[in-house]
Amino acid sequence: MVMGKYSRVDGRKSSFCSTAAIVVFVAFCLVGIWMFMSSSVVPVQNLELSSQETGNEVKQRLQEGVSKQFDDTSGDLSDDATKEDGTGMASKVSGNTDEESRNSAEENREENHGNESSDETTETGSEQQRADGDDGNGNGKDGEMNSREGESNLETGQAENEAVGMNNNVEAEAEDSSGENRSESTEANKGKNEDENSEQSAVENNAESEENNQTSNEILPAAAQSEILTESTTQIGAWSTQAEESQDEKKSQQTSTSSENNVHQWKVCKSTAGPDYIPCLDNWQVIKKLPSTKHYEHRERHCPDEAPTCLVPLPEGYKRSIKWPKSRDKIWYYNVPHTKLAEVKGHQNWVKVTGEYLTFPGGGTQFKNGALHYIDFIQESVPEIAWGKRSRVILDVGCGVASFGGYLFERDVLAMSFAPKDEHEAQVQFALERGIPAISNVMGTKRLPYPSSVFDLVHCARCRVPWHVEGGKLLLELNRVLRPGGYFVWSATPVYQKLPEDVGILQEMSRLTKSMCWDLVTVKKDRLNAVGAAIYRKPTSNDCYEKRSKNVPPLCEESDDPNAAWNVPLQACMHKVPEDSTERGSVWPAQWPERLEQPPYWLNAQEDFTADYNHWKTVVSQSYLNGMGIDWSSVRNVMDMKAVYGGFAAALKDLKLWVMNVVPIDSPDTLPVIYERGLFGIHHDWCESFNTYPRTYDVLHADHLFSSIQKRCKLVTVIAEADRILRPEGKLIVRDTAETISEVESMAKSLQWEIRMIYSKDGEGFLCVRKKFWRPTEEEPIKSAIV
Repeated sequence: MVMGKYSRVDGRKSSFCSTAAIVVFVAFCLVGIWMFMSSSVVPVQNLELSSQETGNEVKQRLQEGVSKQFDDTSGDLSDDATKEDGTGMASKVSGNTDEESRNSAEENREENHGNESSDETTETGSEQQRADGDDGNGNGKDGEMNSREGESNLETGQAENEAVGMNNNVEAEAEDSSGENRSESTEANKGKNEDENSEQSAVENNAESEENNQTSNEILPAAAQSEILTESTTQIGAWSTQAEESQDEKKSQQTSTSSENNVHQWKVCKSTAGPDYIPCLDNWQVIKKLPSTKHYEHRERHCPDEAPTCLVPLPEGYKRSIKWPKSRDKIWYYNVPHTKLAEVKGHQNWVKVTGEYLTFPGGGTQFKNGALHYIDFIQESVPEIAWGKRSRVILDVGCGVASFGGYLFERDVLAMSFAPKDEHEAQVQFALERGIPAISNVMGTKRLPYPSSVFDLVHCARCRVPWHVEGGKLLLELNRVLRPGGYFVWSATPVYQKLPEDVGILQEMSRLTKSMCWDLVTVKKDRLNAVGAAIYRKPTSNDCYEKRSKNVPPLCEESDDPNAAWNVPLQACMHKVPEDSTERGSVWPAQWPERLEQPPYWLNAQEDFTADYNHWKTVVSQSYLNGMGIDWSSVRNVMDMKAVYGGFAAALKDLKLWVMNVVPIDSPDTLPVIYERGLFGIHHDWCESFNTYPRTYDVLHADHLFSSIQKRCKLVTVIAEADRILRPEGKLIVRDTAETISEVESMAKSLQWEIRMIYSKDGEGFLCVRKKFWRPTEEEPIKSAIV
């Protein structure tokens, strides 16, 4: 019994142990299977980075097989193949390293946690990129299709990464909706350094550049140089230049990059002016040797023998400029860190220091209570002035911070404002940072760089110019550039004060203006500002000149060309007024805005004018505004570096921006046409520096400029000047020969600029690049610019 009992117990115990062993075994198996399966799952926190690294592997394989791709397609490439990729480089320029991709991922995470300078279009562009299937490294739909063969296991990771990217963009977009005030407050964080701003800005514009990748067509330049009159449309799948030159793109790019790095070893300019360096105005070697400065010779242009090829440094703490129209009233202090003018002119409401901003109440020496009241006061004094109708383009002499010109935009008036680079430090730089057109210039010993008879009105408000001395030489220069029938508004103390000096100056001015046959239309007093203005009018015929008892000031010789204005010495003489109805200046232009589209009555090439305008309207509307990923709402200061009839500027007329039309001195002198249509511009020699401060333009447009300038000077000096003028994150748009485009592209890469878009076909090319915050570390002392 006992044995039997124990036999039954042992049997149950054995059965239980067997069951337990089986359960343990199954559990171990399940754990093993779970561990095996979990090892193939990508951790969520590393998903984005892993996908980007995979994308670079795919890109590298695409580079190695790019020759086969081009051959197979027989030139019929997709749109995305010729557009830029997610890194801001053209698809043919895909040499980014894994390290750069990792940096991009880190920057995106930083941006999604509060990038202070993000545009609304940035998030939109990134969202569109992912919607189109871009993997974030420039491999769009076509690139994905080429890379999927044998790599189907990557698709899940790429799809998840796209979803993460889209969610991040939604978060960033929500942050940006809080408005510019919150953005500016974040920018003011003292803990952020310049490098962070640079990286974040680069990410922002990478996304912005992808906004318009859907666009299929691009307008290419015609074969003519500046006078492009026929449109040339890029067919779908335009060949890029490096694709034509090499069957091994990867090797070619590596060689080219290495070569360029050896050729263009950029350095930072070391000068007394530092971040404000203007080569032709800061040549202290020449200035110190001037025999006299009586006529402001030290404020005139004195260009160094060799144009610099170094890069001007950024001010410490420099930030992306505030957008117009807010910029009219305030700018970042650290972008133009000068306080002297606020100390000297703050009581006149020129400029004030307000925390991290410089603010501009809109006042001036003659209009302490605001420019708009003063502007209305002038028109009420002479209603025929008719701001924005009859008077469209004016010259403001001694403009200060250019508040007068800034508020004239509300009256549809363009003011060419100028002042010297003098003890009123950075006054012109203030104006340009605010988004108001201005240049550094002085009325000294040479003619102003404008044609004759182009300004509808000239304004001087306490401009500190001695008009009455030396036979009125300086006032006679104003007479040259003032349109017959145009007005001169002189608001200065001699007009309304009775001090002995003021009374004497007024008497001299009265004699001078009478002998110049100017009519004194009125003298009015502005009681609110306690100032006065005398308003004169230039004659429209030569009758008065012929009736003068004395030929003083004398009439200029017939051989004297009134339109010659580049480095021409001033003369104390007057040019006759054109009276023939076919001559320019004999008839006042049509009112604005009609004058913009009407060919000038005196222009023989009216068909060319019309064709040029139609051409640029098509190029701008079909290509520039929609095809390059530029947020034009952020663009204010634009320069056309080689203008012809002003067609490019005219095509942008509906945007809240202004265009400085530059007519090179070696190009046909079409600047009078530009003024006739209600636009403005200036003569310039691009072998020398432009009379503007660094970092003052958002967009530079160069239509066949670089190929023509290479005949007289080195291309590298012009590129260095473009870098000096352009703001960080600004764009350079180039239309030129394919060979020149290739050279500019190489230099842009050496400057660490982003290649936003590039095309080439039939020997002609198109390039859009974006400047970054990058500066070299090595300095180059500029002996001529060191005091």
